[in-house]
Amino acid sequence: MVTVEGTSTARFEPVRAALEANLASGEELGASIAVDVDGVMEVDLWGGHADEARAVAWHRDTAVGLWSTTKTLSSLAALVLVDRGALDLHRPVAHYWPEFAARGKQDIEVRHVLAHTSGLSGWQQPFTMDDLYDWPTASARLARQEPWWEPGSASGYHMQTQGQLVGELVRRVSGRTLTEFVDTEIARPLDADVQIGAREADWPRIAALVPPPQPPALPAGLDAEAVFTRTLLGSPARDEHVDTPRWRRAELGAVNGHGNARGLARALSAISRRGEANGVRLLSPDTVDKIFDVQADGVDLFLGVPVRWGIGYALADPRTMPHMPTGTICFWVGRGGSIVLMDLDRRITFAYTMNRLGEGILGSQRTHDYLRHVYEALDAAA
Repeated sequence: MVTVEGTSTARFEPVRAALEANLASGEELGASIAVDVDGVMEVDLWGGHADEARAVAWHRDTAVGLWSTTKTLSSLAALVLVDRGALDLHRPVAHYWPEFAARGKQDIEVRHVLAHTSGLSGWQQPFTMDDLYDWPTASARLARQEPWWEPGSASGYHMQTQGQLVGELVRRVSGRTLTEFVDTEIARPLDADVQIGAREADWPRIAALVPPPQPPALPAGLDAEAVFTRTLLGSPARDEHVDTPRWRRAELGAVNGHGNARGLARALSAISRRGEANGVRLLSPDTVDKIFDVQADGVDLFLGVPVRWGIGYALADPRTMPHMPTGTICFWVGRGGSIVLMDLDRRITFAYTMNRLGEGILGSQRTHDYLRHVYEALDAAA
């Protein structure tokens, strides 16, 4: 029998029961769930196994690759710099990164990068993993590239480029890498077990990701000029690259963060609690409010589903997240189902990480089920 460890208050027992059921059925391999309610960690659960052979238990401090949930940390780093006046959301990226003005990009603003509306949702081919792992090359290629649609007119999810774009801005204005900035300005002050890449000392506690069955090959006749096609082919990182030394040593602010649900909840509760968490004022309330300035609201050119993008995060939208209520809520998800959600009306932060990747565009069925249980518990207690 698989045991779920950790703590949960009585009202969130259905969340524990759901995790236990998924672990018992094998739907989950290993996972962690956290719910912070106005600074109180009412749910801090973990269980299962850190490896597919089920030889290593998932412990309290087990970490896992976050895939695109990493973007929540990179966006938070950018917002910290906005709050300090080092970045201006409405200034051109080229103000901080002059080379970026090439090929008609002189008017692309910082907010466009954070809202996936810059037109740079992938790298122009050919572009390889070797190129992605080389920071100067990956940045220079984006600086020389022309947008694939009119910037600001629509969103096209920057699946793997957003970390490069945000990371380059962080480097230009702070003098530190995104990895260093997240560590020194977010993770350490908030005592949050999260990082971009992974320190080698932490490798033994990282759970191996287990991908779902491989999807079929792209159908013949796919429009080579479509944003979807160009983004997919221009985003080289795949499941086979994860959990390798090069991946963990790299700085890929869109996809290679590592942490667990407790760490994500501790870090991102700074948004849910309007800028202050764990005794640290990270953002002003005015900066937090900027997140909810809608930048795009429609079918995303890459994801193919409706997404309401604010600054750095998607905003609550029942069209794509049916168990999420409307309100002052922002969130993002990672491949396979990991999520961190910040609900400012209720001052809660919900996070979920796992190593068996599920299917789905915005979260897996497990993601949606846990989310439903969290909000049912909150509604019942209201």
